[in-house]
Amino acid sequence: MLPKEVAALTAFVQVAELHSFRAAAARLGVTPSALSQTMRQLEERLGVRLLNRTTRSVSLTDAGIRLFGQLQSAFDQIGGALEDLNRQRERPVGTLRIHATQAAAALVVAPVWERFLSTYPDVHLELRVDQAPADIVAMGFDAMIGCKEHLATDMVAVRATGPMKIAVVAAPAYLADHGHPRTPADLANHRCIRYRLAPDQPLYEWSFIRDGQLQRVPVGSHVILNGSELAVRAAIDGLGITYTVEAKVQAFLRSRQLVRVLEEFSPSSEGFLIGYPSRRQMSAALRKFIDMVLDTHRSPGTAVTNPLQEASGR
Repeated sequence: MLPKEVAALTAFVQVAELHSFRAAAARLGVTPSALSQTMRQLEERLGVRLLNRTTRSVSLTDAGIRLFGQLQSAFDQIGGALEDLNRQRERPVGTLRIHATQAAAALVVAPVWERFLSTYPDVHLELRVDQAPADIVAMGFDAMIGCKEHLATDMVAVRATGPMKIAVVAAPAYLADHGHPRTPADLANHRCIRYRLAPDQPLYEWSFIRDGQLQRVPVGSHVILNGSELAVRAAIDGLGITYTVEAKVQAFLRSRQLVRVLEEFSPSSEGFLIGYPSRRQMSAALRKFIDMVLDTHRSPGTAVTNPLQEASGR
């Protein structure tokens, strides 16, 4: 294929994506009239009309739609190949913007941030901690870290951690007053501290291993909070029993501020995922950050194209 055809097809893809000669011309650095002429010449060489033009808009003909779909795939492959070639020369620089839940920030980001920023001094880290799912592309973030409920279905995702053991905990004073639950069913008679993973989501379910299977157990809601960190604090203060990942409460278990119950029934959660929009557009800083997280947690880093359709876990 001649360079002239490559340039014309590249211009066609821009027009097809933006549905505007003016916007496409601005992106390509040419005038709208020059771009329009390029499109007419391409159509003449191909012998088929690709675009429907009006004074206000541009749309694709059936032939244009077919060509656009084929070119998108081809250009993505070309871009990926060029990125792979250049990857070894990339140096992580700029600002890495991460959106994370409270738990993910504490258990995934905090353990690596000092080493990461020391290793890559030209990278600046912006971390936003928020329980609510977010449109990270619209908000300008590079990645989202959380459980699968927080990631959009069209994200590429990598497992940041392996499975994480669940701990059901309460303060010694609470258990002295109310007794220890012996089975998950006993929780119906206890004060349970529950939380939502995000404001628009239902209360986080409590599941236990019973008869060799993971089963959801209905429990009351003596206290409802908007995050597991507050739930742990409430448990320490003696408000009741809460259900969280073991890693969050290990220090409180060692200090005896909290006591574990129902350990033989406690399952493991799925762990945390790092989600990002596209492998091809991943920055060097994000790639190095993910590598360091996986190294720290010794995770296999299995890629998941649609984490929300995985088997349910955390």
